[in-house]
Formats: sequence, structure tokens, C-alpha cells
Amino acid sequence: MVARLVIAAPSSGAGKTTVATGLMAAFAGRGLAVSPHKVGPDYIDPGYHALATGRPGRNLDAYMCGTGLVAPLFLHGSRGCDLAVVEGVMGLYDGAADQGELASTAQVSKLLKAPVVLVVDASSQSRSVAALVHGFASWDPEVRIGGVILNKVATDRHEHLLREALGESGVPVLGVLRRAPAVATPSRHLGLVPVAERQTAAVEAVAAQAEQVLAGCDMEALLALARSAPELSAEAWSPAVVGRAVAGRPRIAVAGGAAFTFSYAEHTELLTAAGAEVVTFDPLRDEALPEGTSGLVIGGGFPEMYGGELSANEPLRKAVADLAASGAPVAAECAGLLYLARSLDGTPMCGVLDADARMSERLTLGYRDAVAVGDSVLAPAGARMRGHEFHRTVIEPGAGERPAWGLRQPERRVEGFVRGGVHASYVHTHWAGAPEAAARFAAAAADWSAGGRAADGSVTGGPVSGGPVSSGSVAGGPVSGGPVSGGPVS
Repeated sequence: MVARLVIAAPSSGAGKTTVATGLMAAFAGRGLAVSPHKVGPDYIDPGYHALATGRPGRNLDAYMCGTGLVAPLFLHGSRGCDLAVVEGVMGLYDGAADQGELASTAQVSKLLKAPVVLVVDASSQSRSVAALVHGFASWDPEVRIGGVILNKVATDRHEHLLREALGESGVPVLGVLRRAPAVATPSRHLGLVPVAERQTAAVEAVAAQAEQVLAGCDMEALLALARSAPELSAEAWSPAVVGRAVAGRPRIAVAGGAAFTFSYAEHTELLTAAGAEVVTFDPLRDEALPEGTSGLVIGGGFPEMYGGELSANEPLRKAVADLAASGAPVAAECAGLLYLARSLDGTPMCGVLDADARMSERLTLGYRDAVAVGDSVLAPAGARMRGHEFHRTVIEPGAGERPAWGLRQPERRVEGFVRGGVHASYVHTHWAGAPEAAARFAAAAADWSAGGRAADGSVTGGPVSGGPVSSGSVAGGPVSGGPVSGGPVS
């Protein structure tokens, strides 16, 4: 059995990340093997979790992967650990829009049979804290709130008032944290600044968070609460679900470094299980793709912060364009989409796509239910995948002659680009929920490596066109297609 805690809050901004990361680092510092997890699709917080524990930060997303995979993915990530700390998302009961409790921290806590520690921002209240905690504790009887950590407490007198108010609530106070600028983590337009962009400062911040937690929390009580979680009956997930490994061990290059920090650990594990050799490269520093590259994955991140540097690396931009033109499989999400564009804010990019990207004032954020409009290196026509968008950029046009996806909410539209071996889209996907995507991509890389042809057998060459949607594809009407292929359980 893995001892476990879910760190939740009444709303965003209460200090979940600070407390969760501090607890992870503090317990790891005491010699425990700590498994870090994050509810929802966020990529940035898991980077801080990994720094605190020395283990990959893993996401538990009931929308993208399905409720049936939450416990198996948790058990996969926490195998061999003494303790797991799961950081929640938004407010405890907030989940996918118009989907009830789906993908909420509350739902994940129930799927994991894990006690919840509620982090409350007490900076502007005293006795009212008892009403707040009582409401959250009684809203859903299946959610077990095992304690409260009071954050941003001003003075000893303030602490006394808060403890007195909570004395008869039945929910114990497991920690009191004062305001501490040293533990703060800087933010910008998409949330916290990733660890990869501030490594030294991030190490110092995590250490300060651990010290604050050790000084203000009852560590023994928290550990006892975590150990009170019952056994889970689920079987641990395995990347072997991808199926039989392809022949030839194709080499798949995955973009990393400060500009491309958004990735899920399971993607690499699935590609490896599918028979590929996965090699990471840094588009900011490496002037060539890894030798023998026969497939390319470019995930999300912040290319807009490094546009000049990415553009200045002309040898790599040419190498990426040449690989795409050759028909090798290329999967690009969000930041990867921008990198493949002709330009980003007027700065030349790889030119694989006949499209231009720019920063926008508007935040695009939310889950997406996507249907493959046609065959690609990731999915056959008609296959459904769930994902999410998270960006402050726009690309014009938003879809090529062969779009990547037909989206059904929040409005019906097509988006992204497919041609030859290129699949480029704003939609982030989690391949644990659709392992056939990893298998299909690895097979395309193996086929290209063996024969040098386009991943879909088409004639290659030239940029992916961004012209109008061709007739017969999805524009405004219902998205058509066959049965769901490996779609998540909702």
C-alpha cells in the first residue's frame, strides 16, 4: 500500500503548489521515497514536484485519460515509494466545464481513496474560516477532508482566532504557515515560470518551501493521515499496453530545454515500450537533430519567450524543415506548432507550415473533445481523443487543407495541420488515454526509417498549406467518423 495525501484548496491562489511542493521536499528530506502527482493537465507544477522529490512529476487527469485510469496511473507512478503527495487543481470541487465532478480534485481523491488536506488562505478572515471548512467538508460525504493547513497567517493573535474557530469543526489543524516571500514562485501569462528557466532560483524556492512546511506543519500527523488510506484494488498501469514493439528500433527525437518543457512522462515510456529509442535534444542549443532521427516530437512550452534564440539557430530550423519534407513523422503540440510555423511574432521559424503565429491578449484554455478529420501519424480518421488547449497565441490560418482535428466544444471548428508525416495542433493530448497514438507514431518512424517514404505513403515536399478546408472535411456540420478508437472513459 502507498500512503497518500491529496492537497486541495477552496480556490486557486490559496497556496496549493507551495504547500504540496514543500511537503514533498520535506518528506523526501526525511529519507522517504516520495511520489509526486498533479490533478489535471498542468505541466508546470510537476516540474517543481520533480525538483522536490527527484522523481518525475506525473499528472492524473480524469478527463483526458478517463476515470478508469486514474488509480492505475497513480500506482504506476508511485511504485516502490513510501508516500505519494497529490496536488489538486483549482478549487476542490471544480472540474471540467458542464461535466459535473469530472476531473475535479474531489473526484480524483475518491478514485484514489485518499484523505484530503485543505489549504486555506486565511489572510482575510478569522471566525469565518470555520464556516468555510465546514461547507467543504460536508458538501460530499465521500470526500474525506482529514485536516486543514492555514496559509498566509499574519500573527500569533490571528492564529489563535483561527484555531479557536476551528476547534469545534471536527477538522484538525495540521499546519499554520505565515506569509513568507522567500517561498514565492514568479508567474507570467501561463502560470508559474517553469523550473527549466530558473533552475538555481527554483532549487532555493523549493528548499525554502520545505523549511516553512517543517516549521509550521505537524509532519507526524500528516504522515499518519497519509498512512490511513486503504488499499487500492486497481492494477498498476504499464506502458506495455502499447502492444508489440516495432522492428528496427527507430530513433525518435523529443524537443526539450527551456523552450519546450511541456511533456508527460508516459509519452516517452510508451514510445520506448513501442520499440523506439527516445533521445532528447534542445532547440536552443543543438544545431542538428540527433543522428539517425526518424521521428520528431515537439511538445509545448514557451517559444514566445525564446523566439529570437530559436530563430537564430538556423541550422536546426533547416534540419527540422528537411526532416518534415522527407515525410518522416513529426508530432507537434502548441509550442511545437508555433515552432513549425513560418514565423512567430514576425521572427522566422522552421517554415514547415504555411502559417504565421503571434502573441495574443486572449487566453485560450480548456478541455477539448477532438475527432481526427483524416488519417495521420497519430490517429486514423474518425478516432476520438481528449485533450486541452492552453495558450495566448494565435496562428493564421488556424487549419490547413487537411486539418488535424475537428473539435466539438466549446464550439464546432477544425484546427491544426496534417500533411505527409506532419501532425501539428494546439491541442495537447495524453497518450496514456490513447496508447495507440504512440504505437502508430513509432510504427510510422520505423516505416520511414526502413523505406524513407512519407508516413502516410503520400508524396512529400514543400510546406504544409494553410488554405481553406477542402470539401468533404469537417467545417461547420457534425463531425463524422467511425467508432471511438481508444477514447477515454468519462
